[in-house]
Amino acid sequence: MPKSTRRRVVAVATLVAATAAAVAVTSGAGAFDTVQRTKATIQGGKAKNVILLIGDGMGDSEITLARDYTVGAAGRLDMDTFPLTGAYTTYAVHADGTPDYVTDSAASGSGWATGVKTVNGRISKTPGSDKAVPTLLELAQRKGYATGSVTTAELTDATPAVLASHATDRSCQGPADMAKCPADTVAAGGPGSIAEQSVNHKVDVLFGGGKQRFDQKITDGRYKGLTVTEQARKLGYQVVTDDAGLKNAKADGPVLGLFSAGNVPVEWTGKPAAVGGTDPQRCVTDNPKRPATTPSLADSATKAIQLLEAKQRKNHAKQGFFLQIEGASIDKQDHSADPCGQIGETAAFDRAVKVARDYAAKHPDTLVVTTADHGHSSQIVPLEATPPGLSSTLITDEGQQLKVNYSTNTPGQSQEHTGTEVRIAAQGPQAYRVLGVTNQTDLFTTISEALRLR
Repeated sequence: MPKSTRRRVVAVATLVAATAAAVAVTSGAGAFDTVQRTKATIQGGKAKNVILLIGDGMGDSEITLARDYTVGAAGRLDMDTFPLTGAYTTYAVHADGTPDYVTDSAASGSGWATGVKTVNGRISKTPGSDKAVPTLLELAQRKGYATGSVTTAELTDATPAVLASHATDRSCQGPADMAKCPADTVAAGGPGSIAEQSVNHKVDVLFGGGKQRFDQKITDGRYKGLTVTEQARKLGYQVVTDDAGLKNAKADGPVLGLFSAGNVPVEWTGKPAAVGGTDPQRCVTDNPKRPATTPSLADSATKAIQLLEAKQRKNHAKQGFFLQIEGASIDKQDHSADPCGQIGETAAFDRAVKVARDYAAKHPDTLVVTTADHGHSSQIVPLEATPPGLSSTLITDEGQQLKVNYSTNTPGQSQEHTGTEVRIAAQGPQAYRVLGVTNQTDLFTTISEALRLR
């Protein structure tokens, strides 16, 4: 064990011992249980499974807003109760390697997927030479792990794309979207669009939106003239498009779930923030524009775990699985300055966190990590504040008013990411690695060490 790792383990063990002593004097069983979980979590060792949960754009302010609205200022979300919590930095780089202080989802995702920082807009390729870098999913497949990716975005969006594709630009999502990636086209000898690469990788579980990308026709190569969905079927995929199809999917082969033409519709709705603010509002928790046949993120996560586990059991595999779950539209609703949409997606993501942690409670050899890719724009401000940008006043479940401000861009423009560090929390083998302030690329090391990928 490297000296730096030994020092971290000793420091954590000392902290837990001190905490346990304090708990014995001052607290009841709940706090004691937390300490016991923490003691177990600081162990190193190998994980059989890893579940990585990404709240896109879910900075501390987004978490606090969802907590205040849904469970109260003194309440706790499921993501708040991990035994070990730290923070990590999220910056991208320019082509020459110098820091770009505000990342997008492509560069940030590439950071944890490959361990290499890259330029904004690039998918799992180097910043200067534009060369593909192996991803956690690819390395896991080589070691015999089952793999999966679940998202509420299009499956070809940046965060899911970083695991199962390599692209010069994140916009190259389907065969008809390759304008910024000429060298990546099949005609040029490249791997094709993000959609083509994702199914070519034979990822065991792919659940999300983006049916419009997979319905595009392939223009060159072995599958010329077919849609990407037809290519997937040729490769043995079961293709499902709604909640019923999801429930009936079997672990007989890979499963492609396409639950929306674009991004999966959000769960909540309400009035977006406005210049000068809005009248106090309660959020609508049943979005009328979301089809009733759309599976929730928690349902998709539950089914993904079942399928991945069943596949490995059927194959008598010694290895477990690697699964990434993304709550994508926290970010998208932040961009739109829509606090109700944003809170609803954070709450939906938190229910998926509970699914992962409930599984890990029965399978303690599972590393569960939850984090964000970058910070975003929402701020909780005093009711008497008069923000220069967009704001909205909400009435929380506690019956109190709460004002949210969005001022990272001119009203009428998409609100922007911020360059702040974000939370990372974990439980299970190698979870101690998230403590302190780390770098986004350190998450690649944490997962690769836990699964012994290198």
